Amino acid sequence: MSRLLLIVGGGIAAYKASELIRLARRAGHDVTPVLTAGGSHFVTPMTLAALAESPVYTSLWDLMDESEMGHIQLSRAADLVLVCPATADLIAKMAAGIADDLATTLLLATDKPVVIAPAMNVRMWLHEATQHNIRLLKSRGIQVIEPVEGDMACGEYGPGRLPEPVEIMQFLAREFSIPFVPIAGEAEVEVRPSASLGPNGGLAGKHILVTAGPTHEPIDPVRVIANRSSGKQGFAIAAAAAAAGARVTLVAGPVSLPTPGGVARIDVETAEQMAAAVEATLPCDAAVLVAAVADWKVKPSPTKLKKADGPPRLEFKPNPDILATLAGHALRPALLVGFAAETDDLAANAAAKREAKGADWIVANDVSGDVMGGSRNQVRLVTADGFEDWDEATKEAVAAHLVSRIAAQLRKSGKQDRPAVQ
Repeated sequence: MSRLLLIVGGGIAAYKASELIRLARRAGHDVTPVLTAGGSHFVTPMTLAALAESPVYTSLWDLMDESEMGHIQLSRAADLVLVCPATADLIAKMAAGIADDLATTLLLATDKPVVIAPAMNVRMWLHEATQHNIRLLKSRGIQVIEPVEGDMACGEYGPGRLPEPVEIMQFLAREFSIPFVPIAGEAEVEVRPSASLGPNGGLAGKHILVTAGPTHEPIDPVRVIANRSSGKQGFAIAAAAAAAGARVTLVAGPVSLPTPGGVARIDVETAEQMAAAVEATLPCDAAVLVAAVADWKVKPSPTKLKKADGPPRLEFKPNPDILATLAGHALRPALLVGFAAETDDLAANAAAKREAKGADWIVANDVSGDVMGGSRNQVRLVTADGFEDWDEATKEAVAAHLVSRIAAQLRKSGKQDRPAVQ
């Protein structure tokens, strides 16, 4: 087991720190997170603390007794210091020996190996100032995990993207002989959050509506008709959309999940309440209806049904069809995405639902296993052009990939709607 001091810099790639901590902890390593002021705009101390099972340090004044040089102790208690993501600003401060906050003070005070994983705009990465700083840090023995090529949050393409957390862990395992064995299929990451993420990214200025969780339809004052939806996938999508710069409204059924940062939440219980809340949020640019809405309701008994009275006679009536209603609405979103939870004939049922409901996309998944309530998902995206099968991944990774696709589609639609320049 190794002790890792993880410094999280202030870039959109900071969201990957959560998955990095999860992988390191699963491999048996201790992780102490240090979150910069910029990094706290992208990931919360509570998230990192929960995953690391460790306090998160954000300021020199977090260290309780500076008379004992707490920052010195913290900088040397670890076996390895990892800066991920390392922004251009943080790299420049490291090169210049600046110590104006906790992160830079620790980096100047440590006597342990230091690894940086840069992530930034392609032009910033290729700028001679940054390249000079990188060469300087390498000459001092600091190891650099080179960024990879890909789409940028600003819409550009090139080197500057942070590698996936599993690739970072493999680098550390290779270079420092620390234990790490990825689970099956984890070494080749197919589902990658892409271009559109970032507070000024592909969804800046857009309003995204997300529904999540189950609905509860009362039978009597103590009993309800419900389902096993946990709300995790919908909440992950809301979080990813907010991280991409969108104004997000999350209409949530009865779940106990915390509200993602930057998301406006409306709590409801029944399908009728959810339908009314969705109506009230319009207009929006895209709606992602993840909630597992009960198809049926009953007229509830005003008093508790007694077992001694025998099986009750319940008269079922259909609930509002929120997806179909939005499809025909005067304020229909430019992109309407529904979810289909199936236990058999996934492809046929999902395609039929898209046609019947009038949705643009259907995200279908097989829920015959432990998907409802679990932390991972495997989906099929059904569109007018056909379908795509995505590899199994965490619900957060599925959410990020879906949000990047939504942002790309909205950009495409916006370009098509613009009048030609005369």
